[in-house]
Amino acid sequence: MVQLSTKTLAFDGDKDVPDKINRVIVLMLENRSFDHVLGCLTPDIPKLDGIDPKNLGTNTYDGQPYSQQAGAARFLNFDPRHELEHVAVQLKGGNGGFVQDFAQSYPRADPKTDLPEMMKYHDRGVLPAIHELAKNFTVCDHWHASVPGPTWCNRLFALSGTSLGRVAMPEGIMSLNLHWYSQPTLFDRLNEKKIPWKVYFGDAPLSFLFVNQWEKDNVARHRTMTEFYRDVASYDPDTADADGLPLFSFIEPQYFQPGATDAHPPHDIFAADALVGSVYNAIRANEKLWKETLLVVAFDEHGGFYDHVIPPAAVPPDYHQEEYSFDRYGIRVPVILVSPWVGATVFPDIMDHTSLLRYLTGKWSLGPLGYRTANAATFNAAITGQFRDNVLPSVQPSMVPASNLNPDARPPTFEKLSTNQQALLALSHVLESMAGDEASVIASRARSVLSNAQSQIDTAVDRFESFLGIKKGRAS
Repeated sequence: MVQLSTKTLAFDGDKDVPDKINRVIVLMLENRSFDHVLGCLTPDIPKLDGIDPKNLGTNTYDGQPYSQQAGAARFLNFDPRHELEHVAVQLKGGNGGFVQDFAQSYPRADPKTDLPEMMKYHDRGVLPAIHELAKNFTVCDHWHASVPGPTWCNRLFALSGTSLGRVAMPEGIMSLNLHWYSQPTLFDRLNEKKIPWKVYFGDAPLSFLFVNQWEKDNVARHRTMTEFYRDVASYDPDTADADGLPLFSFIEPQYFQPGATDAHPPHDIFAADALVGSVYNAIRANEKLWKETLLVVAFDEHGGFYDHVIPPAAVPPDYHQEEYSFDRYGIRVPVILVSPWVGATVFPDIMDHTSLLRYLTGKWSLGPLGYRTANAATFNAAITGQFRDNVLPSVQPSMVPASNLNPDARPPTFEKLSTNQQALLALSHVLESMAGDEASVIASRARSVLSNAQSQIDTAVDRFESFLGIKKGRAS
């Protein structure tokens, strides 16, 4: 186990961060491994540690070998498990337990159609926006999830450098398992320096995991994706105002159906690719913004999908070890650095989500965010002093039927919420207590929660919207 120093942590930023980047936009998607999304691009990107056709990764289960192969499904029938105990099984025998864990988690899964999905990957060009960005900009091919566990702890690390010793997520309203995440966050550090930021979201911002985000001024900084596209289109460095596009933007996809864009199985990964393409095209269309922006496209954790790289040891973020020791990284995830100030190349250093925090705290001389962040490698060297003119004017993202993205379209039928959706439902229950709604409204929502999965989704979104609407009103 990695030991923490007892010395006082001193951190005054990295002085060598290039100053060509004025604005940073982070788009964080869900639950896909590096091999699953970007491993196919080894023929296109020199030195990429992706899929080797001569040495394919293989898992064996029930005497049957399952090797890596192209043709990953657009939709899955199940949500592969990715909690700490499941990742431990997946990593057994040198990443040899992915199929075993999936089969044991879902006894009804078809050995011929469902089990191979854990080893499959999306072939070249199947995800046109993501793959074109990877080929034209910088791929971080040894960027790991911060924790070998699920969504919440990894997003907590991405925005604060710690999950305060927690890895478990709520399992719905009957098992809330919520914790008081009061640690300093990236948003707090930006506030201290009076650096403007916004969270742009699809339906239910997970940044509300942090209790400091419940402050009315912070709630007011949460805006819809419609406002993101408006802010990007209208941005002009000569006339920028305080309510326009900020120096730091964090984009959260839509987590609920209909219209989910998060890539969390069983959701449509084409919708996530379409979101990436839309965000890139919007930024790229504003030449003044493009010349000063870094877009980071990332996935929070691997979602149960196979990757061939064994996660290395990691520095614990603090002394919290209530549920895990935090001395090992999670499985590799896709991360692409997109900017005219980066090359079309691979950045091979071992990193995790705290590497983003290290870059940002150094860039803007922010305060410390834990030991993991202070010791993290970062991608400073990937940002060059040479501007690349006319690179990739636009991308053609995946085509998704309009009905898939239309919130008024008839929603599909769900038997059960995904793990992240169940956890969001639990979080919405807490936010509802602060929204000030009438008792009759709360009672009506409670009845809906006990109805069916789609009613639970509608209830969660309604609670988030109520919390955001009331708090925004007070903030103004």
